[in-house]
Amino acid sequence: MQVLVYTASWCRDCREAKRFLESHSIPFTEIDVEETPGAAEELLAHVGKRAIPQFVVDGEWIQPYRPGRGFLYAEMTKRFGITGSRGVDRRRS
Repeated sequence: MQVLVYTASWCRDCREAKRFLESHSIPFTEIDVEETPGAAEELLAHVGKRAIPQFVVDGEWIQPYRPGRGFLYAEMTKRFGITGSRGVDRRRS
């Protein structure tokens, strides 16, 4: 499985998304939209807006958060086939 994570250093939800992946030992490649030429335009082309974080899992674009709700723990746990509760904040799911 190839996982890309579109992020920015100032983005709180991006840090949470990376913590989630790291806590479940899911390897990923980070693409900082402010440091990587063309990354912001790539977001716009695939998502229609410059919303981060974004996961790209084996070519499929996934928004792992919802404005006002934060990171989607339950949905991402299911999507990645994670069993058990390690790293899952059930208050937000």
